[in-house]
Amino acid sequence: MSFASRLTRAPIAFDPAAGAEAAARFPDLPPEVRALIAGTAGCSPYLAGLIGREADWLAPILAADPEAGLAEVLAALDPLPIDALGPGLRRAKRRVALLAALADLGGVWPLEQVTGALTALADRAVDLSLRRLTAEEIRRNKIPGATAEDAETAAGMVALAMGKMGAGELNYSSDIDLICLFDETRYDPADAQEARAAFIRVTRKMTALLSDLTDEGYVFRTDLRLRPDAAVTPVCLSMAAAEVYYEGEGRTWERAAYIKARACAGDIAAGERFLATLTPFVWRRHLDFVAIRDAHDMRLRIKAHKGLGGPLTLEGHNMKLGQGGIREIEFFTQTRQLIAGGRDLSLRVRGTVEGLARLAAAGWVGQAEAAELTDLYRAHREVEHRLQMVQDAQTHALPGTPEGFDRLARFMGEGDTARFRTGLKTRLLRTVDLTEDFFAPTTAEEGPPLSEAAKAIVRGWQGLPALRSARAQEIFDRLRPAILKRLARSADPEAALRAFDGFLSGLPAGVQLFALFEANPQLIDLIVDIAATSPALALYLSRNARVLDAVIGGSFFAPWPGAEALRADLSRHLATIPDYERKLDAARAWTKEWHFRIGVHHLRGLIDAFEAGSQYADLAGAAVGALWGPCGDEFARKHGAPPGRGAVVLGMGSLGAGRLHSDSDLDLIVIYDPQGQEASDGPRPLAARPYYARLTQALVTALTAPMAEGRLYEVDMRLRPSGRQGPVATSLTAFRDYQRTEAWTWEHLALTRARVLAGDPKLGDEVEAFRRQLLAEKSHGPDIARDTAEMRARLAAAHPNPDPWDAKRGPGRLMDIELLAQMVALQAGSAARRVEAQLRAGAKAGTLPDDAEDPLLAAYRLCWRLRCVTKLLGVSDVSALGEGARAMLSRETDVPDLAALKTRLAERTAAAAEAVDRVLGSQGGRNGETGDARG
Repeated sequence: MSFASRLTRAPIAFDPAAGAEAAARFPDLPPEVRALIAGTAGCSPYLAGLIGREADWLAPILAADPEAGLAEVLAALDPLPIDALGPGLRRAKRRVALLAALADLGGVWPLEQVTGALTALADRAVDLSLRRLTAEEIRRNKIPGATAEDAETAAGMVALAMGKMGAGELNYSSDIDLICLFDETRYDPADAQEARAAFIRVTRKMTALLSDLTDEGYVFRTDLRLRPDAAVTPVCLSMAAAEVYYEGEGRTWERAAYIKARACAGDIAAGERFLATLTPFVWRRHLDFVAIRDAHDMRLRIKAHKGLGGPLTLEGHNMKLGQGGIREIEFFTQTRQLIAGGRDLSLRVRGTVEGLARLAAAGWVGQAEAAELTDLYRAHREVEHRLQMVQDAQTHALPGTPEGFDRLARFMGEGDTARFRTGLKTRLLRTVDLTEDFFAPTTAEEGPPLSEAAKAIVRGWQGLPALRSARAQEIFDRLRPAILKRLARSADPEAALRAFDGFLSGLPAGVQLFALFEANPQLIDLIVDIAATSPALALYLSRNARVLDAVIGGSFFAPWPGAEALRADLSRHLATIPDYERKLDAARAWTKEWHFRIGVHHLRGLIDAFEAGSQYADLAGAAVGALWGPCGDEFARKHGAPPGRGAVVLGMGSLGAGRLHSDSDLDLIVIYDPQGQEASDGPRPLAARPYYARLTQALVTALTAPMAEGRLYEVDMRLRPSGRQGPVATSLTAFRDYQRTEAWTWEHLALTRARVLAGDPKLGDEVEAFRRQLLAEKSHGPDIARDTAEMRARLAAAHPNPDPWDAKRGPGRLMDIELLAQMVALQAGSAARRVEAQLRAGAKAGTLPDDAEDPLLAAYRLCWRLRCVTKLLGVSDVSALGEGARAMLSRETDVPDLAALKTRLAERTAAAAEAVDRVLGSQGGRNGETGDARG
C-alpha cells in the first residue's frame, strides 16, 4: 500500500511559514502528504532541515511503499568498503530517521514498526562496522591465524545489543548500548592476548565510526558501559571472563538488562551460545520475588541521582525516569519476567509490549491491566519521540515553557494545549497507580499480645540461619506481626506457633522466601494453616521451601491432570535440560512441587484420602516413567543400546494398585527381553544380563540418590523373583518359567497388583498378557487359602501387639484385608489390582461370601483414611494430635472426636477380622496352620 493511502493523522504546524516552505518542495504529492510535511517541518527545525536536504530522495518514497524505501536504504549499505562506510551510514541514518518520523507522525507505522526500523539500521550499522574493521585487522595480520573469510563472522567477535536496541525498541534519538565480546576458544591460549588487543581496537574504531559528529552528522551515539565492571575492564573482553563475572558478581539490574540482550553483529552464533550460558544467571529456577525490592531500590536510586522526587509537575518532567514514566512500565514488566521467567519459558521475551502480553496470558498480570499499561507505554513513547524529533536531541524532559508545550501539543496533532496537558498528566498519574503498589514495600502492622512462652519463642528467631542477613531481618520485621496475628487465630495458637517455629528453624536462608510472602500474603495463610495442622508438613516445607513457587504459579488449585499428562509434562521439562544430573535434580524439584500440592489439597479438604492416594500413585508413576528414558539414554551412551527389545518397569504393591500415601516407598521389578542378543555394542559393551542389572541399579540410583534437591523415593525391589537372592532384573523367559514352576503363593498374590509403568510398550503388553494368563492358570491352586493363612499367621507373629491406632497392622486392618483381597482375586483369576475391585471379583466368583464384602470394605476404607491422614500429619500417636490435626482427622473419617473414632475403628476392624477368619476357615486355611507355601 502507498504511503498516502495509509495516512491517519498529521501534526499541526507550530511555525506555519516553515511548514509551507517545506511542503512547497513536493507539488506532485497528494494534499494529505503535503499537509503531513507541512505539520512536521512546522514543528521540528531538525526535520525541516532533513526534508530540505533529502527532498529528491524523499519524493518518490512518499509516492510509493515506505517499507520498500527502508529496504532500499539498508541494502545500499552492504557493498560499501570501509573508507565509504562512515559517510554511507550517516546518509542512511538521515533517510531512515526522516522516513520513520513521517511514518510515525502520519500514523502509517505503529510504534513497534517505527522502533523496529530504527533498530534495523542500528543492527546493520554495527554489523558492517565490525566486519569491515575486523577485515582490516586481518589484512594487517593483527589477529593470529585469522583469514579473510573469518571477517564474515568478525573472527569470533560479537556485539550484544542491550536495552532498547536489544528489544527492537530504539527511540527516535536513542544512543545504542552494546557489550562487545570475543570467543576466546577460537584461539590458542598463547594467541588470546594478541587477539584481545585487536578486538579492543576494533571496538574503539567502531565506536568512533558510529558516534563521531562530522559534516554528514552521526550514526548512533554508542555506549559501552553496560559491560561487566566497566570501570576497570577493556571495551571488549573474552566470553569466559564475562561468564565468570556474571556467575560471581552479577547483580539484579544486570539480570534485568539481559532480558533484552540480543546478539546483533559479528559472530551471531557465538553470541547466542554465550547468552545461553547466562540462562541460569538471568532466569532463576525459583520464583524470585527479591527482584521486586531490588527494582524498587534501583528506582529510588535513579530518582535520587536525577533529582526526580517530589510531586508530579509537567514542566521539565522526565518522561522516561520520572513518576509514571516509561521506565516504570519497563521495570514493572521486566521485574515480573524475572520473578517467573525461570519457571515459565513463555515469559522470556525482549519487548515490553510483548512481555506484558505474555504476563497477562500466563496470569501474572490482569488482562485489562496489561492492555492499559500497553496503551500508556505507547502513548508515552509517542511523546518521547516528539520531544526528540524537535532537535534530534537525546532528551526525555517535557518543555519548561508555555511556548514549548504549545509546540509539543501541535506536534502531537492537538490544537488545544490545555487539553493536551490534562491528558498527559492523567496518563502519567494512571501509570503511577498501576505500578507503584507492585514495588512499594508493605508497612508493618501491630502484632497481637503474646504469652511469656510465645515471647520466648519469638525472641529465639533472631538467632536463626534464615535471619542472618540484614536484608532478611528487614523483610521479616514487616511480616512478623501479620504472621503472629494469623497464628493467634488458629485453634491452638501455642501449638501452631511451636510448629511455625520448627518451620522457621529449618530454613537455611530467608530472603527469597520472605520476599515471596511479602509479595503474596495469601501464602502466609497457607503456612499458618499447615503449621496449625501438620507440623511434619511444615518441617518438610522448610527443607523444600521452593515448592511454594507452585502455589502462585496459576494452576495449583486446578483440576488434577492425570498420570499421562503429568508424565508428558515432566518429560517435556527434562527434554530441555542437556545434563543428566541436572535432569535428576529437575525431576526432584518437579515431583516435590506436585507432592506438596497433593498434601495441601488433602489438608484443606479439597480431596479425600482416596483421591490423594490415587494422585500420589499417579505422581510416582509419572516420575518413574519420565526418568526411565533419560536413565536409559545415559546408560546407553556408555554401554550402547539395550540388547534386544529393552525392558519394562513394573510397579508392585500399593504402587501397582494405584494407591499410595505421602510417605510411601516404591515396590519395583524390571523385566527385559534380549531376544537372543548376547551383548550391547557401545563403547564399553556389556553382556545382556549384567547390562540390564546395571541399568536397573542406575534407575534405582536415579530415584533414591540424595542430590541438591534431595531424593525422589525410597525403592524396594524384594518382590522380584527369588527376592533378595534373585537378580535385580529378570529376563522375560526366566520370569515366565519362574512364575509357572517355582514361584510361591505369596509371589502370585503380589502379581495380582503388578502394573507396567515404563519401557517398551509391546513388551509391556506381553508382560500384562502373561500376568492375566498366569493368574487364570493359578486360580485353582488347592493350597492358596492354606498358604495365605500361614502368611497371615507369620505377619501376626511379627507384630503380636499392634497399637490400637495402627491402621496398617493387626487383624481386620489394611495388611490383613489386602492379603485376603489378593487371595480371592487370585482364586477368581481376576486381573483387578485395587482392594475394592479384588473383593468384588471374589464375591462374583464365589470365593468371597456375599456377607463378607461389606464389613471388609468398611474397615478398609476407615483404615485407609486414618493411615493416609496420619502419614500426612507425620504422627503415629493419634492421641497427641493438636486441635487442627484432630479437626482434619474428624473431617476425613466423619466422626466428631477421637473417642468416637477409636470406638468405630475397633468395631469395624473386629468385624473385618471375623470376616477374614471366616473366609479362610471355610476354605480349610485356618490361622496358624503350616504347610508348603509354594503355588
